[in-house]
Amino acid sequence: MISRSKYLVWLFAGLFLLLLGIQVYFMYKTYQVKKREIYTSVLSKITKHIDDLEDLGELDEQDKKSSKNILTKYAHKEISKKEFLNYFTENRNKTRNKLSYYIDSQFKKEGYNVAARIVYLSIISIPDSTKLIKDPIIFYETNNKVEQPGVSQTGKWETKSTSTSGENNTYEKTDSFLIRSKTDFEILNINIIVFKELTLLILCCIAILLSVLILYIFTVNNLIKQQKQVEVLHTVVDNISHEFKTPIATLKIASKTLKKEYNPEIFPLIDRQISRLEDLMLQLHAEETIEENSKIYREDWDFFVNDLAFTYPDTVFKLNNFSSDVLPFDKKLMETVIKNLCENSVKYGASKILIELKTIQNKLEITISDNGIGMEKKELNSIFEKFYRIQSNNIHNSKGLGLGLFFVKKIIENYNGKIEVSSVVNEGTIFKIFIPYEY
Repeated sequence: MISRSKYLVWLFAGLFLLLLGIQVYFMYKTYQVKKREIYTSVLSKITKHIDDLEDLGELDEQDKKSSKNILTKYAHKEISKKEFLNYFTENRNKTRNKLSYYIDSQFKKEGYNVAARIVYLSIISIPDSTKLIKDPIIFYETNNKVEQPGVSQTGKWETKSTSTSGENNTYEKTDSFLIRSKTDFEILNINIIVFKELTLLILCCIAILLSVLILYIFTVNNLIKQQKQVEVLHTVVDNISHEFKTPIATLKIASKTLKKEYNPEIFPLIDRQISRLEDLMLQLHAEETIEENSKIYREDWDFFVNDLAFTYPDTVFKLNNFSSDVLPFDKKLMETVIKNLCENSVKYGASKILIELKTIQNKLEITISDNGIGMEKKELNSIFEKFYRIQSNNIHNSKGLGLGLFFVKKIIENYNGKIEVSSVVNEGTIFKIFIPYEY
């Protein structure tokens, strides 16, 4: 199920990335369409005035004749190439401001910052087809330079110039020129304009993507939490029988012993195991809490160890009890502490377990040492966590819920005590418990 959930998470991530790609592609195409629409509107508005652009400068009829005369003189080699080109430069500078004012006034309302220019691509003298220019020449240009034309329009026309020559100007000659030109336009603030017009659409797309992303994160977080709960549930279901094995095994052994021979000492043992089963059931439903401040007597510790020795006959248990005759601790909780720690030692290979108890200045000290397989230092900070079990290569070495040491620490903390642990791999582990008390 966890593996399938991971696939669903990756599928969800893939679909989200696909949606993001579609949105980005959609926005890009919308941007291009809007950009073309704006350039089309600019071109349609200017097209009807293109023919008038040559009249926008300081040119009058005399100036127009001058431009034609310049073409004629250059065609007849009456002026140099430098003079010919200087004329275009001077004319461009002369008409720049007025052309800029005209263009700006046309699109002031829309807020378009338009750059324009008219370029002569070729000038050919008819009928000998002589090319007067080799490279394009900018004839008109606004103050704003055209860097990357957004739209261009080409045109071609023929112009004629009449000149007189001979004595007393009696001979007239007409020169014809074929001119091919291109008009370029660029909206310098096109990106800002497009994004302004698409602001609402962009915000809606971002809102949709964020909503999907938030929903995705929320779903993944819930899925992770559910997976953890499922893992815990599976762990409990898979190992619950093992946690009950100790008291059940003790009861079975006691039953077999009674069948062989009557032993009145076994009945108290059976009662203690039944009581322990009840306590274990309570532990599975709620954390241990101290409900009453009952007493524990010196001989009770002996019963705890005897039960362990009866249940684990292959393990040697030794008790050194130097505690007070009566201590103000809950008997059931102290039994849980001793038995959980000792059973933990048995699980991890201990064949000898030593339990030492002593009271010094209203403080109970419990030391439990074993000769088990021990633990690495990195494990010591985690062994008291709920459901934690020591692992090797991601494999649990021993069955169990991982609740035993958690309950031990919880009980000790409720008594305002502390627990310390030290361990050496392949040598053993030592637990030391310090619990203060008052009569």
